[in-house]
Amino acid sequence: MSIQRTQAIKPSKHPYISIDSKISGGSPIISGTRIRVIDIAIEYDRLGLTPDQIIDAHPHLKLEAVHDALSYYYENKDAINDLIRKKKNIIKKFDKKTPSILKKIIG
Repeated sequence: MSIQRTQAIKPSKHPYISIDSKISGGSPIISGTRIRVIDIAIEYDRLGLTPDQIIDAHPHLKLEAVHDALSYYYENKDAINDLIRKKKNIIKKFDKKTPSILKKIIG
């Protein structure tokens, strides 16, 4: 009988948040899911969803986990917003290089 070792999850003062380099590229996630803190932040801060609406969209999440993700986001807001801006710029550059086929068809 062998004991399997798993990669240690970095400690956090947020009980519902974990970081594991093997899950979502090491992005902070809601533990036990692949839902990233950045996704919850976008849904809340950019799309204007309430925590209850986020739960409706992700019924497997607990409300306290969503609030913990938002707490983590606000504690790291500058870094996460910077990451969101960088990802948006990458998408814009990709969009310029690769025009939408659907836009060509629709006109």
